[in-house]
Amino acid sequence: MYSFNLRLGSVVLTFVATAIGNAAAAFDPLSYVDQLIGSRNGGNIFPGATLPYGMAKAVADTTSGSNQGGFTLDGTPISGFSAMHDSGTGGSPSLGNFPLFPYVSCPGDDIDRCDFPKRTRAPRHGQFNASSVVARPGYFEVTLNTGIRAAMTTTVHAALFRFSFPATGGDGTYPLILQDLTDLSDSRQDNGTVSVDASTGRITGSGRFQSSFSQGQYVSYFCTDFSGSQIHDSGIFVNSRATTDVKNLTISRSINGYPLPGGAFVRFASTDPVFARVGLSFISSEQACSNAEAEIPDYDFAGIEQTAYNAWQQKLSPITISQGGVDDDFVTNFYSGIYRTMVNPQNYTGENPYFNTGEPYFDSFYCLWDSFRSQIPFLTILDPDSVAEMIRSLIDTYRYEGWLPDCRMTFSKGYTQGGSNADVILADGYIKGINAGIDWDTGYEAVVKDAEVEPFDWSANGRGGLDSWKGLGYIPVEDLDVKGFGTMTRSISRTLEYAYNDFTIAQWAKLRNDTGDTEKYLRSSENWKSLYKSDQTSNFANGQNTGFTGFFQPKYLNATWGYQDPLWCSNIDNAGTVCSLQNTAHETFESSIWEYGFFVPHNQGDLITLYGGPDRFVRRLDFLHDQNITYIGNEPAFLTVFQYHYAGRPGLSARRSHFYIPRYFDTTPEGLPGNDDSGAMGSFVAFSMMGLFPNPGQNVYLITPPFFESVNITHPQTGNTATIRNVNFDPTYSAIYIQSATLNGEPYTRNWIDHSFFTEGKELVLTLGRNESTWGTAVEDLPPSIGEYTGFNRTSSRRKLRSIGSRYAPSFGQEMRFV
Repeated sequence: MYSFNLRLGSVVLTFVATAIGNAAAAFDPLSYVDQLIGSRNGGNIFPGATLPYGMAKAVADTTSGSNQGGFTLDGTPISGFSAMHDSGTGGSPSLGNFPLFPYVSCPGDDIDRCDFPKRTRAPRHGQFNASSVVARPGYFEVTLNTGIRAAMTTTVHAALFRFSFPATGGDGTYPLILQDLTDLSDSRQDNGTVSVDASTGRITGSGRFQSSFSQGQYVSYFCTDFSGSQIHDSGIFVNSRATTDVKNLTISRSINGYPLPGGAFVRFASTDPVFARVGLSFISSEQACSNAEAEIPDYDFAGIEQTAYNAWQQKLSPITISQGGVDDDFVTNFYSGIYRTMVNPQNYTGENPYFNTGEPYFDSFYCLWDSFRSQIPFLTILDPDSVAEMIRSLIDTYRYEGWLPDCRMTFSKGYTQGGSNADVILADGYIKGINAGIDWDTGYEAVVKDAEVEPFDWSANGRGGLDSWKGLGYIPVEDLDVKGFGTMTRSISRTLEYAYNDFTIAQWAKLRNDTGDTEKYLRSSENWKSLYKSDQTSNFANGQNTGFTGFFQPKYLNATWGYQDPLWCSNIDNAGTVCSLQNTAHETFESSIWEYGFFVPHNQGDLITLYGGPDRFVRRLDFLHDQNITYIGNEPAFLTVFQYHYAGRPGLSARRSHFYIPRYFDTTPEGLPGNDDSGAMGSFVAFSMMGLFPNPGQNVYLITPPFFESVNITHPQTGNTATIRNVNFDPTYSAIYIQSATLNGEPYTRNWIDHSFFTEGKELVLTLGRNESTWGTAVEDLPPSIGEYTGFNRTSSRRKLRSIGSRYAPSFGQEMRFV
């Protein structure tokens, strides 16, 4: 079977900090992690062995068109076993460098009769049965139909493979393991090199490869040693031919556009199990060897696996639940989502070949446009120390390259999708008290540069069209931009995102007591209003009117209106409309005007007024979801699930989250609605089921009932435990509406809470019922907004954002103040 989880029944889940071997009687959250969720149907997850944020990621690579994470359960064969991957990404696959592949033997022990190129070896020798797959944190295993069982585990910079060969079955005597100079997307760019030591069997080599979703390239190095069976002989191969007479190879980039297959092999004297230790580096083969020798000195597979398992247990154990009769699948969904938030980004500290300043270096941000909304905010709660290192890495990248990245992969600048969303991540961390060695002055300098200075190539960092932004108050369609260059599209989504980026800078400036910057960026955060066209209608493809008026629209330099159908690029647009980074794309990125029409996270008060008041806002939000216009498999949909809070209907947010989970997020291999996007989908599941969803870049979490009787979160820095507990909890989810609430025993009517809930370890008790109530519906209980809330039972809120609040560092617990 391919689900390894041990079910423990309906129990109160409590964390006990003991070794795994002594924890049989205690709940182990890792027993509810299913790494194979999303391994089919385009989830593109990495299901293999790794550490949290680990550089080494070992798994079997299949030939699927959805093998961005290496392995898939879609029936495609295995082409190799490699030790570096990303997880949940779209586009071209990345990494998967230098795969190993084992043979029971070459027919007749003739090495030229082994299939060396992966194009031929995969369909002939890479078939496997899905029931042989075993995946658990720090471990992956699969058995090929040839009878070879491949198991793997990892350290930070190295992987340890164990190949067990059948005693019989090969038409020959000597098992063979090859290692080739390729990657998942066959992107090797120039000469690859490989050498094999005749006496020890050590294989070393390197290659230059294309970075995914960028114009950059990178050089990767490896060092592979073997233990177990004695070595019989070794050699190199080129294309389909091999020799034991040559031990070194330098091979050209390609033949007819396809990288020429080449690599090295080792044959073994018996069918005893063989351990293959693969050291990894982006610096040199020598460093790859030293990484492997330091981290796996004695080929102790069980010990390495145990250490990896313990690392994952430490990360996940701070969150515990009382199951309350809920089906185990919901628990699996929850903890598996949490697990996926920590696979990417990857900690490449010490492996950066371009700048090594002593600061942490994280890579594989695919992309911050995806992760700023919920993944990084989730880690801010559960793993603030790692978030501090990520922020330090982003700031250090700014020091070296001059700009904060929006995407980052294998040391290359990825393509910017919308705004400068590292601004949101830095502001969010500052507001919530993330410290740990961060140079916040340089961080603030970086976000202000994003807002003020246009880079020459704004397709890869910063913002474009800043002259128009400052002079006109919006990004025009067909802008005239002579200072920098990028794809002249996405004018609507860029305007909306730039506005929100500026709002988060304003919050930060307020906490720095910088009145000038606070007022300046609050003003520009209102630029979204420049593109609102109050008389714009929206029709379905058949001409039927949707019944709603007032949508964002593109605007030219001369302030005349352009046009984009509000339903283009929506989930129901079947016309093949282009809405990504192509030159022919339209004015919203990967989403429709209908959906972007809700992306004003900082001023829902004015947006609700523009849309005709709270009732009309709710009807429009319902229409977005009920008509399937939104696509929950893409990040812009996340916050729309919970924006009912701003209209005074928090119960509808709860109902909507139950609509999507488990309908679109379940525990099967096809259990994700789209790419996991480096854990973004996992964080949406985790936050939704936990009962608190962030408005990123603000000190705001929107309250809904957890999917369990209670959830406890122990803050890793303060040691305080926050609790969300449901009273009258119904495991069939018939009672999902909050009737009343208390915070630390006192009545609590706000439908949101701030970050001190986690750092101070407060208790939120929610009494539930089967129908909506008045809880959280009063104007004074709505989340913060720059603009006034109007139209709520003929009342008007004067709660403009006057005081952004106090930062939690160095002392936690200073609440935001709104008047």
